[in-house]
Amino acid sequence: MSVIICDVGPRDGLQNEEKLLEAAMRAELCDRLAAAGVKRIEAASFVNPKLVPQMAGAEDVMAALHRRGGTSYAGLVLNDVGYERAISAGVDEVHYAFAATDEFGRRNQNATTEQGLQAALALVARARSDRVPITVTISVAFGCPFEGVVPPERVLGLVERLMAIPPDEICLADTIGVGVPSQVRYLVRGSRDLGASVGAHFHNTRNTGYANALAALEQGVVSLDASVGGAGGCPFAPKATGNIATEDLVYLLRGLGVETGIDLDALLATSRWLGSELGKELPGMLARAGDYPYRS
Repeated sequence: MSVIICDVGPRDGLQNEEKLLEAAMRAELCDRLAAAGVKRIEAASFVNPKLVPQMAGAEDVMAALHRRGGTSYAGLVLNDVGYERAISAGVDEVHYAFAATDEFGRRNQNATTEQGLQAALALVARARSDRVPITVTISVAFGCPFEGVVPPERVLGLVERLMAIPPDEICLADTIGVGVPSQVRYLVRGSRDLGASVGAHFHNTRNTGYANALAALEQGVVSLDASVGGAGGCPFAPKATGNIATEDLVYLLRGLGVETGIDLDALLATSRWLGSELGKELPGMLARAGDYPYRS
């Protein structure tokens, strides 16, 4: 069994940090991840830098990359303007996100769920025309900080409507880390039954992120998002702490015989390097404890 790991550290991992890393440093993070064997990297976010100053200079990040063959460099967009910037900057794939709840959508990107869905359909059509792969992420799919519980039928209804113009992948995101494996199984299975190629994005806010990742894998996700060092959070979601750590996830998957193609030693070195650049110890556990030569 194998799965694609998308490291979102250069985007989601840094967007809520107090210390701002320059574009060249964010490009170096991408280079280090690619050298470690990460095949998909969310390299930049083409959003308004006045709202998310940590993501300023997205075009500079893309220009500074030392692109590695076999690695796909993605850009996050939230609207048409972001899409045009991302395409002009030369991203390999587009990631678009919209919210499963109106209130989170208004606060995160000034759009209701319906408006976000319509934008998704339009951007997928554009990406098809431009022959650029596109992933559509449904954020707060497992729970919202403002509206509370999100009915699974609501999420699956959005997936069904997205399949009118199917994106390459639909990513189910637990933006605030409230989901549990039973929810994950239900939503991933339901989305696949609708014909979607499914990815998943988990935060470890309540210590369920890795259990959720395994539940998603059991239900046939093609990709899992993670952030080197477990860095991350959403500036528009209260108490949305870090993503699951890429190195911790790779360690777990390696022990289960799941192939990721990632060099764990190099990934650990990258995690420690990023922590030193940010001037803090990152949440990931493996970088603290060290690797262990697991054998079945």
